[in-house]
Amino acid sequence: MLKRIGAHGANTWSLPDGHLEYGEEPAQAARREAFEELGIQIKNIRLAPYTNDIFEKEDKHYITLFFVADFDSGAPVIKEPDRIEDFGWFAWDQMPRPLFLPIENLLKQNFNPFRA
Repeated sequence: MLKRIGAHGANTWSLPDGHLEYGEEPAQAARREAFEELGIQIKNIRLAPYTNDIFEKEDKHYITLFFVADFDSGAPVIKEPDRIEDFGWFAWDQMPRPLFLPIENLLKQNFNPFRA
């Protein structure tokens, strides 16, 4: 997980994330974002639930697609220091707080990638 800085979701913990590039497949975006943000490669990318996320303070509304993937290679490092303050590996039931809204909404669905 990574700790976000900046306006959107500042000071919350999230998973690697981002917007789709024009014409990009969602699984490709997941692979790209994991590398761009933390320098890691992922494999066996599988679609997981989505969340409906309304950020009232920012007047933004997102549908967030989640994926489950296996770690492939790389040593995690903060590659976007203007967006990421910290990172770490955490057990699913011991995530740091506060969490980014899409992660909170995912947990409300009782999703657990280790039971998927």
